[in-house]
Amino acid sequence: MLKQLTRSIAAAALLTCTTSYAATDALTAEQLAFIDELVVEHGFEREALAALLSQTEPNQEILDAIQRPWEAKPWHQYYPIFLTEKRLAAGLEFWQEHAETLARAEQQFGVPAEVIVAIIGVETFYGSYLGKYQVLDALTTLGFHYPPRQTFFRSELKEFLLLTRAEKLSPTELKGSYAGAMGYGQFISSSYRHYAIDFDADGVRDLLSNPVDAIGSVANYFLKNGWRPQQRVAVELPATAANADLASDGLKLTATIAELQKQGLDLPENTELDGDMKAKVFRFEQPDDADYWLGLHNFYVITRYNRSPLYAMVVHQFSQQLAAAR
Repeated sequence: MLKQLTRSIAAAALLTCTTSYAATDALTAEQLAFIDELVVEHGFEREALAALLSQTEPNQEILDAIQRPWEAKPWHQYYPIFLTEKRLAAGLEFWQEHAETLARAEQQFGVPAEVIVAIIGVETFYGSYLGKYQVLDALTTLGFHYPPRQTFFRSELKEFLLLTRAEKLSPTELKGSYAGAMGYGQFISSSYRHYAIDFDADGVRDLLSNPVDAIGSVANYFLKNGWRPQQRVAVELPATAANADLASDGLKLTATIAELQKQGLDLPENTELDGDMKAKVFRFEQPDDADYWLGLHNFYVITRYNRSPLYAMVVHQFSQQLAAAR
């Protein structure tokens, strides 16, 4: 586990690094302006940041990866990646191993254990795949060399540098996804800073190698993003023409169930839902047709973790598999 030794060695990496002014010659005007911002707003040492950023180079593999995310696949190609017997077995084993922690998280945050287990399973197969890219390289590549989302990733780079300074981590040693997500739950840097908690009370918020902290932090993330305990996530709908007409793109729940029913929403028999609840009909492509689901508030909350209805649906279905098999 990444504990005191790694952290103590890493602690001074960003703060004590020194360089000659030649390091700034390799930096772009945008990078120099970024450094100025961190120096003025957050008290970083200019030479240390210049030396750090001068070590990075654009990574074409990262630029290629961000343009072909799994969530761009149709549903019938997406869900088989995650809904497998192997992942289900690993999830049940993880649940058994951390049953007490998961129960405590569910009681404290109101997020079902199966949802937490599903998230960690989908994200990293329970810590087996934490990512192969240096987070610093990923964020500098996307923050300075990927115009479509450079504002977001430049902000995440700032969050990453603040995170590593506060948590005494080495910015050059951390690895994660091509988008710079880290740890069991693949938190981006801003989420790590805002939602990570020390769930085992050892004085460290360690999402990188501590599953207990990861469990608590995933639950905290959902609660802080509006999870409503004891409420459903989604309802499977019959594949009728009326429901097909109501399906639309986007994530926000813009109509109430009562309003959708006036527009022709066809619910399964004996389905009891509050007509004042907001909801949205989602279409999930199959090879020859489609599945239709009514996404409810907690479905939307899952999309705050990953902005994709496919992701939210695979987490929901996996959580249901886990609960049924336990």
